[in-house]
Amino acid sequence: MRIITLNANGIRAAERKGFFPWLSQQNADVVCIQETKAQNGQLQAETFWPRGYHCFYHDAEKKGYSGVALYCKKRPCEIIHGIGWPEMDREGRFIEARFGDLSVISLYLPSGSSGSARQALKFDILDRLFPYLQDISRNGRHYIICGDWNIAHKKVDLKNWRGNQKNSGFLPEERAWMDRLFDDKTWFDAFRLINQEADQYTWWSNRGQAWSNNVGWRIDYQVINHPLKNKVQACFIYKEERFSDHAPLIMDYDYPY
Repeated sequence: MRIITLNANGIRAAERKGFFPWLSQQNADVVCIQETKAQNGQLQAETFWPRGYHCFYHDAEKKGYSGVALYCKKRPCEIIHGIGWPEMDREGRFIEARFGDLSVISLYLPSGSSGSARQALKFDILDRLFPYLQDISRNGRHYIICGDWNIAHKKVDLKNWRGNQKNSGFLPEERAWMDRLFDDKTWFDAFRLINQEADQYTWWSNRGQAWSNNVGWRIDYQVINHPLKNKVQACFIYKEERFSDHAPLIMDYDYPY
C-alpha cells in the first residue's frame, strides 16, 4: 500500500506546477493533501478529481485558506469530515477515510508563526489532540495519520536548529509534546522507523536560498499506531520537481488495502 502526503500550499497552484500529471504516475493508493486553499466550487475542473480515485475535500469556511483532501483508489467505507472541534473544523484541518479496520487521516495542524494568538491556539489543539490520540489508539483500528504537523521533532529534523529554538515549530514545549506522543510506543513516526539520516526535510522557507541550499525542516509526517509498526517498507521525499514549498512524502506499507 502506497500513501503520499503533501501540503500543496494551494491545490490550484500545485496543479499549475504539474502535480497531477506527476501523481498519475505514482501508483498511490491514498493521497493526503493539506492546505488546498480552495472551496469545492472552485475545483470543478476534472483535473482536481483525478481519474481512478474517489476524491473528498474538506474546506475551510474562509476562502483561500487551509483545507484538506483525500484521494482514494478504493472507495472508503466511511468518510469523516472534521474532528468535532470548531476551531479545527471551521478551518478544514481534518478528514478521515475508513477502509475496514484501517483509517487514513489527512491532518493539518495550525502554525503559530503568525503571532501569539495562533500559537496559543496551536497549544490548545495539541493539548486536546494528545488524549484524542490516546483514546483512538485503544479502539482496535489501524491508523495512518498523514500531514503537516507544523513541528520539527528533533535537532536532526531541521538545518538551523540552534537559531530556531524560540520559533514556532521548534519550541521546547512543541518538541516535548512529540516526545510524549512517541515515547510510550503507542504511536510512531513511520519515516524515522526506517530512515535515521540527517538532511531529510519536507519544507523550505521561500526566503533566501533555503531550497537550493537544502536549509529545511521535516514537519510533514505519517504517524502510525502500533499494529502498523512492522509494516513500513519504504520512504521517500520527492524533490525532483517543486509543486509547493513542501515536498511529497511517499511511504510504502506491507498492508492489504
